[in-house]
Amino acid sequence: MGELAVTDTSLTESTPWQPATFPADPAAAQQLREWLDDMSYSLYGIEHDFRGARLANGDFSGAWLIDAVLAGVELASASFYRADLSGADLTGANLVGADLVRAKLDGAVLRAARLDGADMVNSSLHGVDASRASFRGTRIMGASLFRFDLRGADLTDAVLAHNTFKVIVDDDTVVRGLTGTAFGPVTVVDGEGSREVGGADLEAWFGARGAAVQVVPPRRPARQVHIEGKDPV
Repeated sequence: MGELAVTDTSLTESTPWQPATFPADPAAAQQLREWLDDMSYSLYGIEHDFRGARLANGDFSGAWLIDAVLAGVELASASFYRADLSGADLTGANLVGADLVRAKLDGAVLRAARLDGADMVNSSLHGVDASRASFRGTRIMGASLFRFDLRGADLTDAVLAHNTFKVIVDDDTVVRGLTGTAFGPVTVVDGEGSREVGGADLEAWFGARGAAVQVVPPRRPARQVHIEGKDPV
C-alpha cells in the first residue's frame, strides 16, 4: 500500500514581503506597517524619514515619496514603477538593480547613490544632483534629463536611447563603455570654466573617453504651409 502524501500548504504559499529593517523614525515605521497591512493603495510616504531602513526587493510601485528622506537606505532591486520621488533625498542610497521605469525624480538628490543595473526607462530627472553617483550598466532610455548633474558620476557600460540629455559633466565623469543615442547639448565643466558641447563635438568628447554615443540632431518643428484664404497648415 502506497504512502499517503502530506502536503504542507504553508510551504507552497508565498510569504508576503517584509522589510529586513524598519525605519528608525517611528512615524515612518508606522506608515510602512499600516501600508503592509493593506497594500490595496500606494504607499504614502511624503516627507517621511526612512533612514535606517532596509527595503531591498520591495514593490513601491506608484508610491508617493515626495520630499522623503531615503539617504543611505537599502533599496536594491526595489520597484518604484511610476512612483513620485520628487525632491526625495537619496544620498548614498543603494538602488542597484532597482526598477525606476516612469518614476518621477525631479529635484531629487542622488548624490553618491548606487544605481548600477537600474532600469530608468522613461523616468523624469529634472534638476537632479547625481554627482558621484554610480550608473554602471544602467538603462537610461527615453528619459528627460534637464540640469542633471553628473559631475564625478560613473556611467561605465550604461545604455542611452533617445534621451533629452542636457546634463552637467566634468573631467571626473566616467563614460567608458557608454553606448546608445542622446540629444544634446551637454555642459562640460573643467579648469577653464563651463561650456556647452553638442553635435559632432559632443560625439568626439564621448569617443575620446571610451564611449560610443551617437548624438541625434534636435527635431525640427513641422513646416507650416500657407494657402491664400486659408489658415496655415
